[in-house]
Amino acid sequence: MYAVIKTGGKQYRVASGEKLKIEQIPAEVGAEITLDQVLMVGEGEAVRIGTPVVAGASVRATVLSHGRHDKIRIFKMRRRKHSQKHQGHRQNYTEIRVDGIDGAEAAPAN
Repeated sequence: MYAVIKTGGKQYRVASGEKLKIEQIPAEVGAEITLDQVLMVGEGEAVRIGTPVVAGASVRATVLSHGRHDKIRIFKMRRRKHSQKHQGHRQNYTEIRVDGIDGAEAAPAN
């Protein structure tokens, strides 16, 4: 069974037992969280698609850690103008483990 969830402005395809790095959320390490914006649930050929979310479906997950991604280096240069700009950015993330998908008995979509 898998689900497509929305969190932090992004969509992720998740299955039970997977580890995932999502945008940072305010939760303690070891806390169990519930992600209730489930856009789609599927199991084999049976798929349920929400409008926009699947009613009654949620994903249970455990927060494993918080951290920062690798640095993204931004370099802008204007040729022949002797102008250049250096910038860097490290995005915060929360690593979670998906424990289960609840209330989502997959039924054929109509």
